Amino acid sequence: MRPFTAAAIQVAPVRGSLTPQVIEANIERCLDFVRRCVAETGAELVVLPESATTGFTPDCSTEQLWDLVSELPGAMSQPFQDLARELGIVLCVGTYERGPERGIVYNASILVDTDGSLLGVYRKTHPFCTEAVSGGGWVTPGDTVTVSDTALGRIGMIICFDGDYPELSRIQAVQGAEIICRPSALLRSADIWELTSRARAYDNHVYVIGANATGIDPAGVIYFGNSHIVTPNATIVAKAASHEGWVSARLDPETALSSLTPGSNISQGFDHLRDRNLDLIRGHREELESPAKTAFPHGGPRPDHKPEGD
Repeated sequence: MRPFTAAAIQVAPVRGSLTPQVIEANIERCLDFVRRCVAETGAELVVLPESATTGFTPDCSTEQLWDLVSELPGAMSQPFQDLARELGIVLCVGTYERGPERGIVYNASILVDTDGSLLGVYRKTHPFCTEAVSGGGWVTPGDTVTVSDTALGRIGMIICFDGDYPELSRIQAVQGAEIICRPSALLRSADIWELTSRARAYDNHVYVIGANATGIDPAGVIYFGNSHIVTPNATIVAKAASHEGWVSARLDPETALSSLTPGSNISQGFDHLRDRNLDLIRGHREELESPAKTAFPHGGPRPDHKPEGD
């Protein structure tokens, strides 16, 4: 990894029911924000929110959503690939993806390189309970981990609720990820949003760039933004409010773990990856792969519960 400036953009979706014209307008708004952000900050890595091309809650059937979106690469990714090549940046964008059969839709994020090539597609492996097909939603979960080499460093991707699951980010860190992009449409609370990004950054000593949705999606759900950039020592170095716009920060591997706390003269002697007790992990592998045992009851969503972002 080399030093560079990263940015997280939060942009509101166009109001109204999803149509090809609305999706085109959403894409154009995203492109405009990226252009302005890069011109002002010099960012070389830019992250956009989850489902930025449509808004999170589609307010239509899964089959209709499948008809409206595209395969990746395809019509949904090409404008972003063209812009990344034009600006010479690495770009991470959240978008729904058409699956192999009508009715199979993935919640995906793409990573585009400076030459416009598609470095990777990550499909959300932990859809939120109301988003997942298994819970009556519209998203089929993915089953792969995506970490890509770039001139900036090794970059992984998680999407929103994925950030609640330590294993996914740990796998990416073990695979060499130095930066994890987290496109999101998180609604539960700003505290949970911040907590989970900081925890995943600190667990694995990686930078986390969280771009959270703002505005109102096609189903009328309101998002709070608060996009942020977190250091490998869990310090938030850039944080947005709820407005449309961006935050940016300089990421420098030389200073990422240079002190125990920000600005301290005390150096950090531990490393969460280096110091893992692998014998313990091997000894409990079967339990780690088994259904969890818990004393707490877990109720399902209320019958009148309206799906919301995460």
